[in-house]
Parts: sequence; structure tokens; C-alpha cells
Amino acid sequence: MEQKKDNTLAMACHLLGLVGILGPLIIWLIKKDESPAVDKNGKESLNFQISITIYSFIAWITAFIAVGFILFPAVIIFNYVMVIIATVKVNKGADFRYPLCIRFIK
Repeated sequence: MEQKKDNTLAMACHLLGLVGILGPLIIWLIKKDESPAVDKNGKESLNFQISITIYSFIAWITAFIAVGFILFPAVIIFNYVMVIIATVKVNKGADFRYPLCIRFIK
């Protein structure tokens, strides 16, 4: 039963990434010492959301030279697709590492 709860919280870390950095951060900070799965997935989700924030900012800046108008929607779509894939895989008990993710939190 404890494993299922850990998988659910790990999955929530990824899923809450759809609304920003705050959701995964709160779950990770509260449960990181109690569950290795939540610690690992929380870090992965936070790193990805921080990376997406940086990529979105760069895309917004480049919108002034017209490249960002294509890049910004691509970053947003990439975020949604990767978060959904991560959520499904973690729910099944598998590990997931995001592509193009800068790992700030080790």
C-alpha cells in the first residue's frame, strides 16, 4: 500500500508541473525525506519545470526577432507532452528522465 502511495505522489509531482513549479516543489519539499521515489521524481519534475521556464523566457525574448513566435508555442506544447508522458510512465512504476532538461537539483 505504501508503494502505491509513493507512486501516486511521484506521479503528482509530474502532473502538477502542468500548472508550474510550485506544485512539484511543495510535494517534493514535504515528502522528499520520507520517500525515495518522491525525492527522485520531484527533483526530475522541478528540474524540467525550471528548464521550461528558462526556455520560455528565451523564446519570449526572441519573439522580438520573430523566431519566438514559433519557438514559444513549441516550448509550451513540448512541456505538456513530456509531462503527460512522465505522469503515465511514473504511474506504471517506471522511471522517467526528461529530455532537454538541465539538472539544477542533484
